[in-house]
Parts: sequence; structure tokens; C-alpha cells
Amino acid sequence: MRIGLGINYAGGFKETAAEVADLERAGLDIVFLAEAYSFDAVSGLGYLAAKTEKIDLASGILQIYTRTPSLTAMTAAGLDFVSDGRFVLGLGASGPQVIEGFHGVPYDAPIGRTREIVEICRQVWRREKVNYQGKYYQVPLPADKGTGLGKSLKLINHPVRERIPVLLAALGPKNVALAAEIAEGWQPIFFHPEKAHEVWGDAIAAGKAKRDPALGELEVYAGPVLAIGDDVEPMLEFVKPHLALYIGGMGAKSKNFYNELATRYGYGAEADRIQELYLAGRKDEAAQAVPTELVRAISLIGPVGFVKERIAAFAEAGATTLNVTPLASDAAARLKMIEQLRSLTD
Repeated sequence: MRIGLGINYAGGFKETAAEVADLERAGLDIVFLAEAYSFDAVSGLGYLAAKTEKIDLASGILQIYTRTPSLTAMTAAGLDFVSDGRFVLGLGASGPQVIEGFHGVPYDAPIGRTREIVEICRQVWRREKVNYQGKYYQVPLPADKGTGLGKSLKLINHPVRERIPVLLAALGPKNVALAAEIAEGWQPIFFHPEKAHEVWGDAIAAGKAKRDPALGELEVYAGPVLAIGDDVEPMLEFVKPHLALYIGGMGAKSKNFYNELATRYGYGAEADRIQELYLAGRKDEAAQAVPTELVRAISLIGPVGFVKERIAAFAEAGATTLNVTPLASDAAARLKMIEQLRSLTD
């Protein structure tokens, strides 16, 4: 079982790089840097590439709407180059709040766009002259849509790898099926080992039925919150506001993917109540309405024996990487927790 960690994307590159170097020595396998609406992820990943040696570096995630497919491919090839082949291209749709609210572009056709972006990226990495006429992207632009001067081009540089691993953050059945079909990795959210097959099994199977064997087995990056100890039970409460934000506030009342996921996990009435409270501005009450058993199921919070059992449950459900969020007050505590987790997964 590999161990990953999402790191702070709001700044402090030097401090973050120093911590990641320590975590690398402690056995961390991969680090993820998000791109929300702070500094871009590419700057941080490039800095980390120069300050680390072995650890894999992943964008977690680059939004599919904010770069052209060719620029996404160029960026991935550049990060793979400066990291000596350690980059993983994490892609995802994000949500209308960020895409329309911050970037000012329409949030549309995430599944179709994702497929076309990945196909174009792989053309670029193979150093083919890009000639792609899809529904959403046309490269080069046809004469009747532009000046008529655009010609097929190929990447000048030789990428370290012509097949940079692609990881898709996906939640809905169609998106998950797409990840299982075309990506090296899939990053779900709020992964519930005992419910994973029931919720996502059909989508995974449908995608794998179309999967190119050259992609290898699908890597699954689950993201549990982590706290190990005999006295960490109260930390379950710390997770509830985060879940309430997603289940209650990420999206409109009629369209919230995370609310739908909680419902599919069997918490429909609770999810509706959380949303009702959250949208009414009663965020503390919404957090208290999050079922403790749901938090416990999707987290690694508890004594050593319990955490070890849950690691086995995640592995049995198909997770290959635990991309954890340690509940720790500082870098030293996070380091200790990763060392503990490493000892339990070896």
C-alpha cells in the first residue's frame, strides 16, 4: 500500500519543500498539490521537483477548463522533465463555483472534455503532429473557425516519458467509468471501503471492459483523514465540518454531487438534513448532523489496531494508495504520523 499526502497550496513553498523532504525520507510515496484559487499548482510542483529526489509529485488537481489541452500536455511534460520522470498528471472538473466564479468560463461537458484532453495530451507526449478534431477541441483549428494559417505542430522537446500517468478525480458513475477506461489512476472522494463496490462497482467494471491493457491495473487513490492513538476518538468531530461543507454547501440544493454520494452510501435523510441546515446558514448544526459512523468509515482515526484493520479494508476494496490528511498540529507531528502509518502498511 502506497502512502500519499496532500500539501498546503496557499504558499510557503520553502517551508513546504523542507517538510516534504523529511516526509520523503520517512517513506511517503507521493505528494499532491492542489490548484484551487490561490497560487497555481505548477509553481509549487516545480519547486518541489528541485528539492526532492524520489517521491512522486502529482497535481491534485489541475482543472480541465483552465488550460488548453496542448498547454496541459506541455505543462505535464515540463514537470515530468524537471522531476526526472516523477510527475503524475491529476485532472478533474472542479466545480462551477471555481470554474465560473473565479475563471469566468462555462462549466460544461466535463466527461467529453476530459476524454478529449487526455487523448490530445497523449498525442503531444508521443511527439506526434497534433491533429485532433473532437467535439470540444479542434487542433489545429479548422480554417472556417480561424485564420486558416494554423498547421499541425508537434512538441519540440523530447519528453522523459511518452506515457505520463494520468489520474482522474471522479465521483459520478459516468466520470468513474471514464477514469477506469482511460486513466492510470482514479481519485475518489470520501471513499467508504464497505460501500465502494456497491456505489462504484458497476461503473468501474464498465470502464475496465473498454480499458487498454497497456494502461496496466487501475490505481485507486483513497483519501482518508489520519489520526493514530488511543485518545484520538474526539478527532472524529474535527472531520464533520469538512463533510458538512461538501454534503451541504458544495452546489445547489437540486445538484450537489457530494450530497448524492452520501445518499448512495445510505445516509439520504441525514444528507438532506445537513444540506437544509447548511444552506440556512446553520453550519455548526449541519456539522453536528454528520453521522459519526460515516466519518469513522471513511477515515483512519483510532488506535493502532483499529487503523490497521481499516487499512486492510481499504486494500480489500481496491485502494492502492492512501492519500491521507493527518490531523496534526505541526510538521513534526505529521512526520511522526506518516512514520506510524508506514510501519502499519509495510
